[in-house]
Amino acid sequence: MKEFLFDNAFFGIFISLFAFKIGRDIFNKFKLPILNPIFIAIILIFIFMEGFNIPTSYYNKGGDILGFFIAPATVCLAIPLYKELKTLKKHYKVIFLGSIVGSMTAILSVIGLGELLGIKDVILLSFVPKSITTPIGIEVSKILGGIPSITVFAIMVTGITGNIFAPMMLKLFKIESAIAKGLGIGISSHAVGTSKAIEMGEVEGAMSALSIVIAGIITIFIAPIIVTFL
Repeated sequence: MKEFLFDNAFFGIFISLFAFKIGRDIFNKFKLPILNPIFIAIILIFIFMEGFNIPTSYYNKGGDILGFFIAPATVCLAIPLYKELKTLKKHYKVIFLGSIVGSMTAILSVIGLGELLGIKDVILLSFVPKSITTPIGIEVSKILGGIPSITVFAIMVTGITGNIFAPMMLKLFKIESAIAKGLGIGISSHAVGTSKAIEMGEVEGAMSALSIVIAGIITIFIAPIIVTFL
């Protein structure tokens, strides 16, 4: 009976969308940053699968299909970028310089903290691409000699925490510029964080989308050079 109900692609797709719908409804009702829809969905799926002792292989048949659409969905972020093309042209120097500095800071902070805590090289290398979008992060992890599955986990945690805490951090440091908000969120928490930036406004969403692309390109070229000094 369990195989009939759960051992198919429909199960993984349905439970993911249904759990996210519940998470979204909870967030819309209470409006608390900690009640992030993605975070809630992950917890609900974990509880359900653990409670019914469902193998992850059952979920992956549908989950992998949803995962396939991560890259195309990321490409769709070009839409808000196109809408704010005038802003990009007007502030291109600040935007690109900020993206470069932010991307390098993300890489160096991971390496510095990892060295300080004595994390093994292979694990540390897996965490280096944590702030870029998943498809690029997986490839960078392979290039660096990391473990892609750990990289995916790190990217997921980074995105969710960025999505949850970005509004609070922006308020804490009194950051008012829409461009600065978007760049900061996109560089630090990629596509998951960008969904929060889009909620803030079109400029924030566009800048966050742009920073994802720039951060990915910079990490591809800079990360292999930096890690040679480890």
